[in-house]
Amino acid sequence: MTLLTFRFAPSPNGDLHLGHAYSALLNQKLAEAHDGRLLLRIEDIDTTRCTPQFEAGVLADLKWLGLGWEEPVRRQSEHFAEYEAVLDRLIREDLVYPAFMSRSEIRAFIADSEKRGRDWPRDPDGVPLYPPSDKALPVKERKRRIAENEPFAWRLDIDAAVARVGGDLAWTEFTDESLSATRSVEARPRDWGDVIVARRDIPTSYHLAVTVDDALQGVSRVVRGQDLFSATGLQRLLQEFLGLPQPAYFHHRLILGPDGRKLSKSLGDTGLAELREAGASPDDIRRMVGL
Repeated sequence: MTLLTFRFAPSPNGDLHLGHAYSALLNQKLAEAHDGRLLLRIEDIDTTRCTPQFEAGVLADLKWLGLGWEEPVRRQSEHFAEYEAVLDRLIREDLVYPAFMSRSEIRAFIADSEKRGRDWPRDPDGVPLYPPSDKALPVKERKRRIAENEPFAWRLDIDAAVARVGGDLAWTEFTDESLSATRSVEARPRDWGDVIVARRDIPTSYHLAVTVDDALQGVSRVVRGQDLFSATGLQRLLQEFLGLPQPAYFHHRLILGPDGRKLSKSLGDTGLAELREAGASPDDIRRMVGL
């Protein structure tokens, strides 16, 4: 019988907070309940913001919480060649294109469009969709601009990708923390527009790396926050045209701050290390997150 495989996959770009603790402990609880495996993956493709110091802090916090995981830990920054091989395939199959517009150019394009009375569509995170102009560039022009070292990112041609897989896409979603019942959720990858799948200097993105890693690591149960619910539709699309197995998903509740927003490293919410230094115990943390 194949063991169920769970994973916890933090990014070492800040201190872990209570939301991370809940996700990590829930994954451990479910892995133990199902006699499964728990993997730890360090999602450090952002080589500027992710640092060895933050990673050391992540590992120390998880060990203090009592989390156990299988070795070796997978660090995404050590596997760029694997992601690049997948990117090369997407380029060959004409499913991605080089996108040259800077953030200021995107803002100007959208502002001009909205001045003329058109509301610009946004993705589920509220980010404006990428304008269509670069997708229409002739191949010769694309090659010239790349040869002249213009900055660009590789974006997924969402219409071409959806057309390639044909038919409706869905994923299996568990309905509660016990993982005892499921429902089918319609995947809506078009809601994301032409997302970035790689950058010129980093041959991957969050969406591409996480999809490839879950397949390579044999992850069968993805348990992560509700804030990534909509992103699953895009990752299902990538799984489909790359011919990768699809895990079943559970998107758990978020741990909110006193003001009702989700906790965030970037906003400096209280980290686990700070709580530990203030005298909190691992059992205190479990109680604070409802476990």
